[in-house]
Amino acid sequence: ALALKNFKTVGVFTGKAEAGPRALGNRSILYNPQDPNAKIKVNLIKRREWYRPFAAMILEENFSEYFETIGLAKSESMTVCFDTKRPQDIPGVVHVDNSCRVQTVSNNLPHIHNLLIEFKKQTGIPVLLNTSFNLAGEALVETVDDAIKTFEETHLDILWFPSINKWIKK
Repeated sequence: ALALKNFKTVGVFTGKAEAGPRALGNRSILYNPQDPNAKIKVNLIKRREWYRPFAAMILEENFSEYFETIGLAKSESMTVCFDTKRPQDIPGVVHVDNSCRVQTVSNNLPHIHNLLIEFKKQTGIPVLLNTSFNLAGEALVETVDDAIKTFEETHLDILWFPSINKWIKK
């Protein structure tokens, strides 16, 4: 949480890779959504076009404070865009039309849930930028070796293995 607060990028590798709807958290790249240049920085890491937007992970209990939820209590799969209520607080995840693809997090992802709680304690913001842990045109990182190789070949600052509570820093 402290690294993210200080605008460091974090690759996450734990458990099984996600399948189906885009509920990320086991193979993710995370970043501080308060950075207005977040899209530029993370798109450089992912080696993709500068204009490509990113999604947000948010503590489920704070969902309606930051987004027009259209009556939904949660959005666990990151498949729906919502209008943003507080774009000035999280410019790194807000699209040009003031919307954001959102994944709400509760205890369904304990490592991310705990990280979001700590990030909120440190910054007042219960949101993180979240994107898949892969590079443009490549498959999702699947193995520890894939994760380390991608980490070494990019400008990622930290590679985090929550299941063993270890990380690698550059």
